[in-house]
Amino acid sequence: MSDNSALELAKRLIACSSITPATGPVFDEMEAMLEPLGFEVSRFIAGDRPEDDGLGGAVENLFAIRKGVEGSRHFAFAGHLDVVPPGEGWSSDPFVPEVKGELLHGRGAVDMKGSIASFVSALHDLPRNLGTISLIITGDEEGPARFGTVALMDLMAKRGITPDLCLVGEPTSVNRLGDMMKIGRRGSVNMWITVKGTQGHVAYPHLADNPITKLGKILSEIDAVRLDEGTDWFQPSNIEFTDLHVGNPAHNVIPAKAEGRLSIRFNDQHSGDSLSTLIHEIVERNGGELNPIISGEPFLTPPGELSGLIAEAITEVTGVEPELSTTGGTSDARFLSKIVPVVEFGLCNATMHKLDEAVAVEDLEQLSKIYTLVVERALG
Repeated sequence: MSDNSALELAKRLIACSSITPATGPVFDEMEAMLEPLGFEVSRFIAGDRPEDDGLGGAVENLFAIRKGVEGSRHFAFAGHLDVVPPGEGWSSDPFVPEVKGELLHGRGAVDMKGSIASFVSALHDLPRNLGTISLIITGDEEGPARFGTVALMDLMAKRGITPDLCLVGEPTSVNRLGDMMKIGRRGSVNMWITVKGTQGHVAYPHLADNPITKLGKILSEIDAVRLDEGTDWFQPSNIEFTDLHVGNPAHNVIPAKAEGRLSIRFNDQHSGDSLSTLIHEIVERNGGELNPIISGEPFLTPPGELSGLIAEAITEVTGVEPELSTTGGTSDARFLSKIVPVVEFGLCNATMHKLDEAVAVEDLEQLSKIYTLVVERALG
């Protein structure tokens, strides 16, 4: 295969260890791929993540743009070069890309260096007299995402740059390439509940105030809440308890504090603020304190031009008719949707974040062909 094939470009990116937050070598490779294609590449450090989140360190971002003629349309591709930690137990070095049979193995092969490589490979097949093309690439998607795509959007706003259409290359396919794309995502909010009591001896409960009992009432009341029945495009919102903590080493002591944590994935019938208010009323009524952190709001790009272009290209290349979905977790599309119509489409997600992550070599090449058709038709 040529040096510009999706496979060879994916190997170059995988070979750079870029555990979130990513900086340095992987962005060097990205810049080296894009500059010969006529892109103006900007790289910057947006800030340092605090060390106490376990993922501290500098975050690097890259924005590349190749401008078309004045007044031409602007197509943007967004993605991330950071990857989750590989973990122990790989059959080979996760940052030494290796083709075994029909599969390319390596951390990030699916999520999402493979998709980025497929898009860059597609650029080699696109005439330069098309409209404006840009790449919005962050090193902070797999972590808190505070200094990544949001900072890139700030840079674009300062330069007066707003794309007309945006494709995010997240791995959306399920059983085979092209069977699913994402036209929306649910929102996410995490909440920490703290209930304070009065420590005392279990034999003298009248001299103490048990916070566990109060926390139990809070959790029971929250568990009884049914947020909605879903919508035409979204599944029902759900509340899930994710942690309980007391930390009491003594069997005969009523503790002074009990804590709980919950996570809500919610559709477009709610907002992070409205859900925080709902849960806060329950917690406060039962003597507790609530600290909510909103990770993202829901978004929906109704079926239209962009999803139609992608679906048409998928079917032409693979013969598959994609399902339009809003399932799964959050992605950086939740930020980009505020400024541009955005759809997510990429590789099969079966091995993302797993040991021995791998992508079919044929899928990389087919994805590149799909991306070529999408951009040609979006800008043609």
